[in-house]
Order: sequence, then structure tokens, then C-alpha cells
Amino acid sequence: MKTLSFYGKLSLFLSLLLPAPVMAEVAVLIHGYHSGAQAWEASGVSAILQQNGWSRAGLYSSIGSRVQYFATPDKPGTNKVFVVDLPSEAPVLLQAGLLGTAINDIQQRYPLEPITLIGHSAGAIVARTVLVKGNATGVKRLISIAGPNLGTERTIQALNATDVPWPFSMAADFFAGEGYNTVKRSRHLLIDLLPATPGTYLGWLNTQPHPELEYIAIVRGQSLTMSGDWMVPGISQDLNNVVAIAGRAKVITVPSTHELSPVDGAMLASILNGE
Repeated sequence: MKTLSFYGKLSLFLSLLLPAPVMAEVAVLIHGYHSGAQAWEASGVSAILQQNGWSRAGLYSSIGSRVQYFATPDKPGTNKVFVVDLPSEAPVLLQAGLLGTAINDIQQRYPLEPITLIGHSAGAIVARTVLVKGNATGVKRLISIAGPNLGTERTIQALNATDVPWPFSMAADFFAGEGYNTVKRSRHLLIDLLPATPGTYLGWLNTQPHPELEYIAIVRGQSLTMSGDWMVPGISQDLNNVVAIAGRAKVITVPSTHELSPVDGAMLASILNGE
């Protein structure tokens, strides 16, 4: 029988005393409708995450049907943040396909590092679609920020405002502002975000099996009121109201508008660092 040398025994003894190395993790930021990757920088969220140990690791940008990776040098073993820039006016399934490609690439680069998906507004719906489609096996957590998980009446208002019959639509196209044109370009996405009822996209998505992982909903409101914001009511932002997730989500209220803010950065840093 082979016995350990003195140095072997010493190494074994020290390995039992020393804490096990902490595995690095990955966070993926997914913007919402009529927005882009820059929203995380402009709001201060990225800077706050950086200050709390989550370094910028790169950008995934969609170019047509492809996703291109632009790397930011990072230190091995550190927690990393990737930002995904998606065509925010495109239908949910198209955006989800591009996001799935980015996540798969991250998994190949860092196969041992668990991933947290963080989706703001419509980005939360895109992230859930990826999970339901089974294209994100390395994900351990989903954080939805002001997500329209049950839809929003604002989509009905926007669609009605641009549903102008011909030939009056010709005048509307000519005289209406950029906001009108944006809504027209986004028509398929807005249909995807209609209130969840049988026959709608969200009505389908919310009944699909969701993987067993940690779900967190950051809801706009004050303490227990969860009043929501001008875009999405609080009841829609609460993931527990999604049939397939009911009772599994943690809810955190944040007193803010629908847009991202530094408060979101502080909240995300706290969640990611287990505080």
C-alpha cells in the first residue's frame, strides 16, 4: 500500500482547511422594446455592476440573421456581464433565436460558469421564450425587470392607433411622426405582447413548461402595492401570475418608472452577489 509523503500529507491537510475556490458566474443583459444594449450603460446599471464585482465581458450584436461577438478583455475567474443587442422591433421568436445563439456561444466559452438571464420589459419575454424552447441549458436564474408577462393594454392602444384603412393610411404615413412609424414597424412584436388570453402568444407561452431554475421578478411599485408603471401594470410584472411559474418566483418591488435606473443596478448587484 502506497503511503503519502510528508509533503503530500501537508498538502492534503491544507486543502481541507482552505475554502474551495468560488466559481465565477455569467450575467446576460437583454434590453426591451425600442431600446438597445446602450440602455444598460445610459441608466448606470452596467457601471454599478462593475463596481460590485461584475466586469464587462463583451457585446453580442445581431447583424441580419447572425450574431457577432465583440469581446472585452476580462480577468480569468471573475464574474462576467455580457450585453446582447437585439432588433427590438422584431417579433419575439426572431429575437429569441438570436439570443439563443448568443447564450450557446457563452456556454461554449465558459461551460462551467452558471448563467443568469436579466431581461428588461419585452426582453424578459424574449428570455422566457429561449428557456421554453430549451436553448439555454446552462441558465440557473431568470430576472425579469418590469416584464409584461401577462401583456399590456398599451399594445392594444398602439395597434389601434395605427390601424388606419386605405386610402387614409397614405396620409397618416406621410404626416405622422417617427413614433407612428416605429409602431407600424413593430406591429408583429406588439401582437406578441397583447394581453395573455387563449390564442395570443403570451397565452401560449405562459402555459408552456418552464425549466426548474430560480425566477425573480423586479416589479415597479411601493413596498407591497406593486402598482406597476405607465407601461406595464404590476400584476403583469409579477412572474407568479404566469401559470407555468405560479408560486416559484421571488418578487422584489422597486420604486421606479418603467425605464431602467441606478436603483435596478443596485438591486441586481445585490441579487447576483447573494446579499
